[in-house]
Amino acid sequence: MGFATLCYAQEQDDSTFAKKIDEVIIRSWMRRDIQRMSEEQNGVLVGGKKNEVINLGAANANIAIKTGRQLFAKVPGVFVYDMDGSGNQLNIATRGLDPHRSWEYNVRQNGVIINSDMYGYPASHYSAPMESFEKIELVRGTGSLQYGAQFGGMINYATKKPDSTRPFSFESVSTVGSFGLVSTYNAVSGTSKRFSYYGYYYKRHSTGYRRNSQSDADAQFVQLQYRISDKASLKAEFGHSRYLYQIPGSLNDSMFKVDPTTSTRSRNYFSPDIYVPSLSLDWKLAKRTKLVAIASGLFGSRSSVMLDAFADVPDTINRTTGVYRNRQVDIDNFNSRTLELRFLHEYRFGSVSSKLATGVLYMNNDLQRRQLGKGTTGLDYDLTLVDPGFVRDLRFRTGNIALFAENAFHFGPKLVVSPGLRFEKGTSKMRGSIRYYNPGELPTDIKHSFLLAGVSTQYSIDKENAFYGGISQAYRPVLFKDIIPSTTYEQVDKNLKDASGYNAEAGVRGRLGHLQYDVSLFSVLYKNRMGTLVFQDNTGQTYTFRTNIGDSRTNGVEAFVQYKFRVAGHLYAGLFTSTSYMNAMYVSGVLSTGSENKSVVGNKVEAVPDWISRNGLDLLYKGLSITVLYNYTAHSYSDALNTKAPAPNGAKGLVPSYSIWDVNVSLKTNTFLSVRAGVNNLLDKQYFTKRPTMYPGAGIWPSDGRNAYVTIGLDLK
Repeated sequence: MGFATLCYAQEQDDSTFAKKIDEVIIRSWMRRDIQRMSEEQNGVLVGGKKNEVINLGAANANIAIKTGRQLFAKVPGVFVYDMDGSGNQLNIATRGLDPHRSWEYNVRQNGVIINSDMYGYPASHYSAPMESFEKIELVRGTGSLQYGAQFGGMINYATKKPDSTRPFSFESVSTVGSFGLVSTYNAVSGTSKRFSYYGYYYKRHSTGYRRNSQSDADAQFVQLQYRISDKASLKAEFGHSRYLYQIPGSLNDSMFKVDPTTSTRSRNYFSPDIYVPSLSLDWKLAKRTKLVAIASGLFGSRSSVMLDAFADVPDTINRTTGVYRNRQVDIDNFNSRTLELRFLHEYRFGSVSSKLATGVLYMNNDLQRRQLGKGTTGLDYDLTLVDPGFVRDLRFRTGNIALFAENAFHFGPKLVVSPGLRFEKGTSKMRGSIRYYNPGELPTDIKHSFLLAGVSTQYSIDKENAFYGGISQAYRPVLFKDIIPSTTYEQVDKNLKDASGYNAEAGVRGRLGHLQYDVSLFSVLYKNRMGTLVFQDNTGQTYTFRTNIGDSRTNGVEAFVQYKFRVAGHLYAGLFTSTSYMNAMYVSGVLSTGSENKSVVGNKVEAVPDWISRNGLDLLYKGLSITVLYNYTAHSYSDALNTKAPAPNGAKGLVPSYSIWDVNVSLKTNTFLSVRAGVNNLLDKQYFTKRPTMYPGAGIWPSDGRNAYVTIGLDLK
């Protein structure tokens, strides 16, 4: 809540100091929990685009286990997919997109890309602790021209800054909670002359809500920054995250109704181990010209050992052999390298002042995917193979270069129009072997060459309020998983088309006294969605064919409204709603039912609820802050065929609507001690958010029941 800035008041008497604290607490609480990005940030133009900045220091949320519905409570339309254990990773989406590991977004940490492989498998496996972040920045899909071609837009997790007032300071945040949760985050930082530093060590353990769902995580991070001059600074960062999650297995509907904490697997494990080094240069070349250069990489692995089968297939000891079945071992190795250069130049053309943001992004990625290895019959996390080699041993190499430019034209003090272009060109090449597949049909080259255009605009009514809007083309390349045939009887279309389309939005945002608001309309066209068809060859043999199956469109409304006011004395209150309506439908397409191909035109897009509404009450009394949050998510479908009746294995069927209540409390007792506590899912609602078709397995994955936590924070300066 900004208490670290109060050192100036230490020379005042106690009563004056207390008054200063109260004033800053109130000012911070009234305005700082959700904000907007400035027009230009780190060489990128954001004006006219829908965006949010979540200030984590002012947010009442369960930070220890990254409870998405609380972290993004005031960002309308965020769909949260609970997938793999408490606190491991955030899986979110907006505007009807796929939330799997947030892979529809360009995900960054301090401006550094942390998607594992943007063209092979763009999931974000890097998992830093939320305690390490100062804020979360989110730009919707119209930011795709500058950040990347993703439909979702960009998410940037900004770490805390080094202490600029002293050479050494120490922060410690420790949490205990339900389901055996214990976590600790310990950080040091400081500044000496031109040099500053920040680093942390983090560790977390949880036994999990369900049986056989233990999770252990650790992470480390170091940032070293040197101010070369008043115009240039150099920053080196190194981040590492690793966790081991015991996968309890999917359920079918009858299992879920009887006991959602039950487990169908005790021998399944998943573990990503990711390293992210980077070197950044921020250089003011001239009075109106700035250069930002970032060289970064992402290296590591994503490994799993599991019995991969439907929920109704038991994992039991064979009576004849006396042992379990052999498990399947899969290992992905990531080697992604990125060089990004951004230039920002301010100039005038007659009476029109302008800002030109332009740059180049080069990526060289090498993803090795080894799958279907024959693992042990044991119980522990063990990647040992009992037979040499993997059934699938493939490499996916991509070289890609992107050029982008966007210009903000200021027509007077109120109107800004920002047209932009992005051009990408590159090639992805798949090579390797699949034992069950014809080697001659396996090599696949996918060329990426496209030009995107867009425009954003903003009209400022006054200093606080503005209309904004824009439209931008978007693009998503064919992923590695899309071109791997799963069986001998599956063929992959050699002429697969990359997904393309656009994001369009128009809205009004601002502040009227103590009322804050942001209301917008949007439309997302997503063409060339992937799916499977069924055909017969010349001999009458049935086979499946992976190809582009159709297009979808999502139209909707996103509304955030918040009103904060003084009740009496030191008591302040705030009411807010963060609500979205999404109408996501297939406008063209045909999909296999298993035995025939059927039109899906008019069907709902899978995993897209019509309504997501989060509503809350905030209370502030001196240093005590309380938030009561109500979350409602409407029902959705698990497949494009809109199957309603649950399948016996739980893999298909309706995902019912659910409502969740949370209560979070934070207390700042003085300048160095803070306490957070809360109860999540207060009424112990039994629910699930999605029926996945891939990892961690097809079927129902129950979300956590009622749980509580207590966090103690120490900030020693």
